Amino acid sequence: MALKPATEIFSQWALNGRDIGMEANHAPAVNAMLDEVIGSRSSPFSIIDAGCGNGWVVRKIIEDPLCKNAIGVDGAKNMIEKARSLHAEGNYYHADLLDWCPDEKVDIVHAMEVLYYFKNPEKLILHILDNWLEKNGTIIIGMDHYLENPKSHSWPADLNTYMKLLSIEEWVSLFKDCGLSDVIAFQTNVSNDFTGTLVVKGEYYH
Repeated sequence: MALKPATEIFSQWALNGRDIGMEANHAPAVNAMLDEVIGSRSSPFSIIDAGCGNGWVVRKIIEDPLCKNAIGVDGAKNMIEKARSLHAEGNYYHADLLDWCPDEKVDIVHAMEVLYYFKNPEKLILHILDNWLEKNGTIIIGMDHYLENPKSHSWPADLNTYMKLLSIEEWVSLFKDCGLSDVIAFQTNVSNDFTGTLVVKGEYYH
């Protein structure tokens, strides 16, 4: 059986309401990620949520008084249609992340449960650095599918889609190899039966 594109799976999830569960499950990790990148900011910022789904992170961030612009982009058409229906005044784009470019570069790029769906995530990161992110900008990603979380290893077979499995160390190295600096990784939302969401952050000084 041929693997399904992840965008096709998530478009279906938007139709059957599974996007609501994704929001509930990922909220604690996303809150920690946003606190890491905007919690101590005192100056206005702009942000792109890559793989924004139904737009819930964009709707959350835009409430921050320092947020001057928040953009969502996703390859799943039905997710973007849902985002637009929930937030008509928002900036949402249906596009292949590897091809899309914003009109203006931003200070922060956020991506939750996105990069491991790409066979070459470094290609997407380099595209982001070249075309999305301002100098001195920040990229932060979160993921539950990584080597140190064995419960996630069956997901590609369960969903019949491609997922790249890397260790924490490999994700950190990938960020550094792409030219990011001050790279850190940590696990958040850890519990007795969950190794936590892996968060990786890097700064772009070039």
